[in-house]
Amino acid sequence: MSAFAASLLTTIPVLCMGLFSPMAAKLAGRWGIERVLSYSLFLIGAGTVMRFITHSAMFLLFTAFLAGLGIAALGPLLPAFIKSRFPNNVPTMISIYSVALTLGAALSSSLSIPLQNGLHSWTGSLAIWSLLAFIAMPIWWFFVLRHITRTKGSSPSKSLMLPWRNVKAWLFTLSFGLMCMIFYSVTAWLPRIIQGMGYSKEYAGTALTLFVAIQIPVSLLLPSLLKRYPSRLLWLIAFSIIELIGILMVVLSVQPLIAATLIGIGASALFSLNLLLPMDATANAQEASAWSAKIQGVGYVIGATGPLLIGWIHDATGSFFFSVIGLVLISLLMMLVQFLAVPGSSKEGVRMVG
Repeated sequence: MSAFAASLLTTIPVLCMGLFSPMAAKLAGRWGIERVLSYSLFLIGAGTVMRFITHSAMFLLFTAFLAGLGIAALGPLLPAFIKSRFPNNVPTMISIYSVALTLGAALSSSLSIPLQNGLHSWTGSLAIWSLLAFIAMPIWWFFVLRHITRTKGSSPSKSLMLPWRNVKAWLFTLSFGLMCMIFYSVTAWLPRIIQGMGYSKEYAGTALTLFVAIQIPVSLLLPSLLKRYPSRLLWLIAFSIIELIGILMVVLSVQPLIAATLIGIGASALFSLNLLLPMDATANAQEASAWSAKIQGVGYVIGATGPLLIGWIHDATGSFFFSVIGLVLISLLMMLVQFLAVPGSSKEGVRMVG
């Protein structure tokens, strides 16, 4: 595969999240959140297990698209499911969800090469991760689906319109999108940026590992912080500043390991907080799924432009300096949007924390 084709393996699922997430709310309104989530698990599992028989680059890209469809539906609907089933414990459950995403990404990234060596097959190394989806499906049926056949629950319900004309929803969308721009840019380019400072590949890899690893304890700590000080705006700005400090350290070529850690702290908390915003602003799970679908749908498309923008600036200037300055400007714009989107008193946050 060419470098461009290989990059599509990451880009296709992200674009699926952006383009198809709005459809998830409509499907949930017709079939119910729980059933659509089960179909999503099947698509993810099917797309992944098909990699065992991959025979061409095009077929491999098709598996990324198939799994991406499942991810696109699961992304906005699982937070809505959490709101429906855990209404008094939303921040904690969102944090557990965030930890699961981070841990899953870290484990799959670190173990795929050892699995390839152990199985003597790169296709087997990719396909074996489908076991997680196929293990989850009967567990989901036993604890969730078999109950909704006897009780109405949150399935199905009248499909709600996505909040295309709601100003607050657009501000939430912009906040989520700018957060994603920074996150995907750092994930894609941080090692190259650090190597450009004169550090080794091993050092740059360690920095990326710290960026990912620190996100797990931060996600677990966040619910305690929200219980003590429920204001969403307080923590949005606080963690945005922490992330901004890390980016400024990269600009100044100061302690990249510490910089990566600070960026990871900010990125982790901001992801969870942005997931909470539509939960706070909506009255029920169906409305939350509609808001989340719109926010994530447009937000992921915005986020996908981040790595492309960083690469374009680098190609135009021959340096990552102005690319990282761009991340500083995005961070400042994100904080401005947060001030406009979230009330300082955060009464809704107090209600959600209980």
